[in-house]
Amino acid sequence: MHWLYLGVAILFETIGTTALKASDGMTRAWPALIVVVAYALSFWLLALVLRVIPVGVAYAIWSGLGICLIAAIGWMVFGQRLDGPAVAGLGLIIAGIVVINVFSGSVGH
Repeated sequence: MHWLYLGVAILFETIGTTALKASDGMTRAWPALIVVVAYALSFWLLALVLRVIPVGVAYAIWSGLGICLIAAIGWMVFGQRLDGPAVAGLGLIIAGIVVINVFSGSVGH
């Protein structure tokens, strides 16, 4: 169940960050409200995950996948460019998450 919570926490973090961009500096009420609610839910779920998964591992996965997802959303939705080094860096983040999940004994499978 903790992996499901982590996945949903990442989803809410990504929603919150997307709404943060849409809030135009927190000047638009509905996107700003979505930011607050999505981040609150994300941190609450992350806190539940930390009962089972070590904080360093959980945070690495949460933040790393959040970075990659929001970069993809920025590219697809907001038309932001990703050059070769940015794509390579994002690939390294994903590779790091895979290494943690496949080879680390720190992660409860």
